[in-house]
Amino acid sequence: MGAMIFSNLLLILMMSIQFGMYQMMIDNTLQIFTGHVQVQASGYLDDKKMRQTVANIVPLAESIRDALKSEKVAARGLAFALASSEERSYGIAVYGVEPAFEPEVSTIPGLLIEGEYLSDPNATEIIVGSVLARNLKVGIGDELTLLGSGVDGSFAATVATVKGIFESGLKDIDRSVSEIPIGLFDDTFFMQGSGHHISIFGESLEDVAYVQSQVESLLPKDSGLLVPDWNLLQPGVRQAIQADMGSAFFMYFILVVLVSFSVLNTQLMSVLERTREFGIVMALGLKPGRLGRLVILETAIMGLLGTLLGMIVGAIVTLWVGHVGFSIPGMDDMAAQFNLPSRMYPRLTLLSLAAGPLIVYAFTLLAAVYPAVRLRRLQPVEAMRVA
Repeated sequence: MGAMIFSNLLLILMMSIQFGMYQMMIDNTLQIFTGHVQVQASGYLDDKKMRQTVANIVPLAESIRDALKSEKVAARGLAFALASSEERSYGIAVYGVEPAFEPEVSTIPGLLIEGEYLSDPNATEIIVGSVLARNLKVGIGDELTLLGSGVDGSFAATVATVKGIFESGLKDIDRSVSEIPIGLFDDTFFMQGSGHHISIFGESLEDVAYVQSQVESLLPKDSGLLVPDWNLLQPGVRQAIQADMGSAFFMYFILVVLVSFSVLNTQLMSVLERTREFGIVMALGLKPGRLGRLVILETAIMGLLGTLLGMIVGAIVTLWVGHVGFSIPGMDDMAAQFNLPSRMYPRLTLLSLAAGPLIVYAFTLLAAVYPAVRLRRLQPVEAMRVA
């Protein structure tokens, strides 16, 4: 029972920590640009062509905010342009964003190391990544010329003043991403009120299906718009989680096997120590089958008590750690660099609470089979001679 309680405590706590890390990894990945769900034109997810647009994107985003009663909805446009400073030129991705709502769906506004974030939806301002600013040799207040192609294929150009510089810690983003107000984006690239996607966050991952269905119900039937969730938007995240779960469950399996052998050893020793007593009761007429069922019943009762107590202790410890959180030494600085929380919080779910203990219980019942089978070969006369 003690071994089962300790192993169940470990399984519940470790699985809850693992699920909490997955939650944090998913949230942090989605909070850069993706969101839980997006509204996109059909085919945009695969092609990302500029002409695959969502018409009247800002009013549509506003209607979704009103329907969901949430501020975590932001419209965006995406184009590629040549950014030129006085000294250098680089090709970059230009996002048109709603300054008032972008901080609700993205961590980029909170990663500024210089200057301020965008505030006016029509201002000729731009924020750039730290690596891009260094490559272009620009700072706060300098001007960048953007040259590109409009949604209709026409020539697009504008001059924007650098208002802020962000540092995400991801070199690819810091090297190639910039943001401008969605009004300036619309004028520069001749979007005529259209955009490319609306990023939407629910309160948690459990709300994704509900949010997705709600947004789909708001869209006109013949609009040609789709509402993909984060599994389609970021398939690599789920694949990474599945790979990690495979290795983690292998370690859990080893722990379960060790506990099972501990139970097997305990029950086998229990049978061997009572060999003489078993021989006496068999000589009085008790059948070996009933003795085997007795051993299995003993194991089942002890296993059930160990499982229940382990689940209670594991739940209490996990809930406490989930309330106060825990931090790995050196994690604070790294988390601050990526605008992430400095503490980790286990996530207790029905799966993490019940899966491990129930599997341990099943294996303990299997471990009692061998001692029970051994009793069927026991001879009463030979058993009574055991000292």
